Amino acid sequence: MRVVRPQSGATLDTWLSYLESLHPSAIDMGLERVRQVAQTLNIESSAIKIIVGGTNGKGSTCAMLEAIYLAAGFKVGLYTSPHLITFNERARINGEIVRDLDFVEQFEAIESARAGVSLTYFEFTTLAVLRMFAHASLDVMILEVGLGGRLDAVNIIDADCSIITSVDIDHTDWLGDTREKIGFEKAHIFRSNRPAICSDPKPPQSLLDYAASIDADLWLFGRDFNYSGDRQQWAFAGRNQRRNAMAYPALRGANQLLNASAALAAIESLRDTLAVPQQAVRQGLISAALPGRFQILPGQPTVILDVAHNPHAAAVLEKNLGNMGFHPYTYAVFGMLSDKDVESVVQHIQGRIDHWFCASLPGPRGLSAEMLAQKIRHAVQATDLDEKQPLALSTCDSVKQAYLAACELANPDDRIVVFGSFLTVAGVLETLGRA
Repeated sequence: MRVVRPQSGATLDTWLSYLESLHPSAIDMGLERVRQVAQTLNIESSAIKIIVGGTNGKGSTCAMLEAIYLAAGFKVGLYTSPHLITFNERARINGEIVRDLDFVEQFEAIESARAGVSLTYFEFTTLAVLRMFAHASLDVMILEVGLGGRLDAVNIIDADCSIITSVDIDHTDWLGDTREKIGFEKAHIFRSNRPAICSDPKPPQSLLDYAASIDADLWLFGRDFNYSGDRQQWAFAGRNQRRNAMAYPALRGANQLLNASAALAAIESLRDTLAVPQQAVRQGLISAALPGRFQILPGQPTVILDVAHNPHAAAVLEKNLGNMGFHPYTYAVFGMLSDKDVESVVQHIQGRIDHWFCASLPGPRGLSAEMLAQKIRHAVQATDLDEKQPLALSTCDSVKQAYLAACELANPDDRIVVFGSFLTVAGVLETLGRA
């Protein structure tokens, strides 16, 4: 069926539906098509460009960078993905979410420029954001990699500084099934003779080798930068700069000092161009916000929202849950996509869960609650946990149904942890009217 271009004055939702139907597959790795269209557009900018990649921690690192540079008085553009509730969340200029009309204007320009070149949804929207940022007179652009690095559309940008937060197993169909293969893909956001920050404490050799082969200015956690802290405050140490007596970041979780250290290393590496005073760092770290990353909602029972959807993120979530105060029971509202390693995620966190509420997720990639329950049973049986404890497990047709069922069962001093996918967290936020 022929796809018809939206008419003049079409809404953002109409355009997004159109973009979803433009390309035969949702993911099509490669830079040839997107680079071809980019060459016909005016997306050049004098702004300092920071690209952030990694398996987990990208969003938090981006949020901290944005908050710090804004506090320092710079004009900042931030591009992240995916979104939780509305598409507009993917782009902010000077801390403000971009309006529908501004996106539509860019989509019309990209559509006119692509001259029949087929673009995926992500490629099309990435070009739109890059063009928007180019026309916004920014001082700094912060761009989150969508998938991998080497063949991700964001990688058409020549970064002034690149950050890799972590390397772990995810998206194996596209990036490979080992940390070495995945590290090689992610390392390609590094650039010759420019700062290349890696905050993974044990980076794959493939990442180190690639950085050396292009003569990148590699900053490694534990060698070029580090952090220390006590119960009240923490400190950052870089190559030539220390930042002491800082309050802990507003973003909660065991890995947030690692993410903050990556952000501060990048800021130090760029300080000759973008000087950031200590007060801006302090203010930025305590004001940075990112929904769905170990987000604890007010009220009782305690509700924790976390988009953890791979084994590494699940292990971090398990640690964060263990660091919380005592709760008699923990109920999981759990939904995942079919291309994720469900059983490994479950094995990392099952010791913290007393009752699973499995939710069916929408879309062709969404797992049904019944299939998810089957995978949970298989994962639990594969461990050495006490088999005398019966597995408490319920299946629900939607995230909303699962959340309401958990709320009905939970006592005020219990907790509910919502995780497994951006879609799972979004479903609860929509149920709570926080969209």
